[in-house]
Formats: sequence, structure tokens, C-alpha cells
Amino acid sequence: MTVTKKSKLSMQKVEEQVNKYMDRVFQHMISRDPYEKEFHQAVRDLFVSIRPVLMRNTDYMKFNILERLVEPERLITFSIPWMDDKGTVQVNRGFRVQFNSALGPYKGGLRFHPSVNSSIVKFLGFEQTFKNALTNQPIGGGKGGSDFNPKGKSDAEIMRFCQSFMTELHKYIGPDTDVPAGDIGVGAKEIGYLFGQYKKLRGRYEAGVLTGKGLHYGGSIGRKEATGYGAIYFVNEMLKDMGETFQDKTMVVSGSGNVSIHTMEKAMEMGATVVACSDSNGYIYDENGIDLQTVKQLKEIEKRRIQDYVEYHPHAIYEENCSHIWKVPCNIAMPCATQNEIDEEEAKELVENEVMLVAEGANMPSTTAAVSVFLYHDVAFAPAKAVNAGGVAVSALEMGQNSSRIAWSFEQVDEKLQEIMKDIYRNCVDSAKKYHKPGNLIVGANIAGFTKVADTMIDLGVV
Repeated sequence: MTVTKKSKLSMQKVEEQVNKYMDRVFQHMISRDPYEKEFHQAVRDLFVSIRPVLMRNTDYMKFNILERLVEPERLITFSIPWMDDKGTVQVNRGFRVQFNSALGPYKGGLRFHPSVNSSIVKFLGFEQTFKNALTNQPIGGGKGGSDFNPKGKSDAEIMRFCQSFMTELHKYIGPDTDVPAGDIGVGAKEIGYLFGQYKKLRGRYEAGVLTGKGLHYGGSIGRKEATGYGAIYFVNEMLKDMGETFQDKTMVVSGSGNVSIHTMEKAMEMGATVVACSDSNGYIYDENGIDLQTVKQLKEIEKRRIQDYVEYHPHAIYEENCSHIWKVPCNIAMPCATQNEIDEEEAKELVENEVMLVAEGANMPSTTAAVSVFLYHDVAFAPAKAVNAGGVAVSALEMGQNSSRIAWSFEQVDEKLQEIMKDIYRNCVDSAKKYHKPGNLIVGANIAGFTKVADTMIDLGVV
């Protein structure tokens, strides 16, 4: 009995130390950058999950791992002057956060969107660090972009902007240093312009400096589909453990970009009926199931708005409020548009409509309060850093192909992607069980990603 009391007192003391340490780090971070709310949210969500890890291994406090983790190794900001088609000089702001390189060269996408600021790129780079760790590929975490909005711009304007952007960025990237890719607003066209300017500035052909490239200049077959397909492979593992399949399940997938389209495509192949998708203006609901070819024609080829879907399918319904998509009853909800698109009230509506599973295809698309609603009501929930890791996993495979000067078939890439997503899922499940949170994939993903990065940082010393 005496030993038990001493043990309890010892554990209480460790818990107090951990709580004080975590609170000190978090408050110091906020005092440094008080307005970076998205970044604060990402850090807070990780800290909640890893508390028991620090209680078991106080070396993480001894080496001050948390304070080192929340401070990017490098944050680069720069101006991007470019000339529009009217001959007027425009100026945008560019960012690249090289967050953590413990596991390999910085790896993460570039986002061109008016919302991009230091908080957005830091939250994305922070999340990318642990997402990349989950893939078991040798890549660190980074992110970047600009507040440039490519919508409504001509191809010539986008090209001039990309050339100006890369003129500055090329100083800080390279195949073994930092390897950007695409994200919101940065697709194959933008990657092509960026790579062309990089090649000109460097005077040599370094295919591995960017991923998501065209197939004829070093891109990987299967990269375009990877994030969406990978998300469905992850959800499929969840359904197996629930004794379920995609067959006869109704799904709502927000967004209608690359991730959303390929999420819908693979889900439909596996037997699901996707009844709603969206863009930034609104959403469509088709009780018969979304016609994916129409969506592809509108969004990928004609660059039109999702509301035009009803011209081809008059029975479908369009509503000019994209957040209302979560009012649509479904078995599976997959937010694939942007950060914080599901808030507490929308989460409650999904629960009331008896959603059974929510998986995040976008980066941090559910607010902290929304996630709490899902967990409280025992909705199976999978976080972005695990669900959408397929894209960066295949980007790492593209880097490998570039280094060895080979190209794999779609079947080879897809097989490797399926293996990676299964391994990520199992790692999340096992990590959650190890820390007495069975079934909690948020805790599992955060712990699995954190321990791999933190242990490596300790091995490498204070650098």
C-alpha cells in the first residue's frame, strides 16, 4: 500500500511538471505570435494528445522538444512583383516555412489563395511535419505559398507571377534541401511554370526539386489521384474494423478540386453513393448520386462553378452556401475543401442526421469544438494528418523515382500507396491502444507522428 501511495504521489508530481511545461511553452508561443490563431489551434490539438507521452518519457522535457518543435527552423517571407495583362505592376507576398528537417528535406505544398498568411503556412507546416512522419518516408515538414489569387487570371498572368515567385524561392530550395509541391491554387500548370523558372535560374535539370510535375518532365503516375485515393484507402481500413464496407453508403464530400474529385471517384468505385459536393460559392445535392464526369468537365476542363451542374442534371439542387452542405444526411462525411469548414453547429447537424464516420481530406477542416462533438457522440473520426497523407507519400515516391531516373507504373504506385495508408492506419490504432485511448485516431496519429520526430531530434543532438 505504501508503495502504491508513493507511486501515486510520484505520478502526480510528474503530471504537474508536464502540465507546467506544456502551459509554459504554449503561452510563450502565443506571446510571440498572438494573432496566429490557426497555428495556435494546430499546436493546442497536438499538445492535448501527447500529454501522456511526456509523462512516460520526461526526456522530451529535458531536451525541451516542444519549444523546439513549435518554432520553425526557418520562416521566409518575400515580395512578389509581377505585371498583369494591362501593364500594371502588382505586388503579392510570398512565404515558405521550413518547419522541421529531422527526418529529411523539408516537404510540403505551395498554396496560392488570398487567405495565405504566416499563421496559415505555419499551421500547415507544423501539421505537415507529423503527417510526413506517419508516411515512414524520409521527409521533413514545410509549407508555403502566397496571397495571390489565380482565379480570374489569364495563363500569361499566372506564368509571370510564378516566375517572379520562383525567382526568390529558388534560393532556398533543392532536391536535398526543400521540395515544394502543389496545394490549393497550385496545380499542374503552376508547377510547370515554377519548374521552368527554377531550371532556368539554376542552369541544370534537377527534377526532384518539385513534385506534382507533368509526366513528361519527371512527374509520377498516380500523384494526381494520390491524396483522394489514399483518403479512401484509409477510410476503408476504418470500415473493415467496424465490420462495414463502402457498399450502399451515402457520402458527402466538400470541395470539387483535385482531392475531392479523386476521393469521390475511388469511393464510387468501392460502392458508395456520393450525393453532394461543393465549391466556394455553394453546393449541389443529387439524390441519385453525383455524376462525376459532369463535375470533372465543369471543374477540370471548363473551369466553371459547381452551380452549373444543374444545367446538365435539372433534378439536382444547388444552394448558395457551401457550409450548408453538412445539413445533407449521409453515412460518411469527408471535408476536403479547406481549414475549419465544419464548426460545432455543423458537427451537431451531422450527428443528428446519424453520420457514422467523418474523415478529414483537407487540412484541419474541423474546428476543435466540432471534433469534440464527434468524439462525444462516438462518431468514428479520422484526422487530416493521417487521412490525407497519401499525397505527400506519393510525392516522396516521385522524389525517389527522380533520384534513380526511373518511372513506375500506375499499378506499382497505387500498390505502394495502399500499403502506406494501411500502415498509417495500423500505426495510429496501435499508438492509441498503447496510451489507453483505443479507437481514438486523433490521439494515435498525433502520438505516432510526434514520437518519431521527437526521438529523431534527440538522436541528432541540439542543432
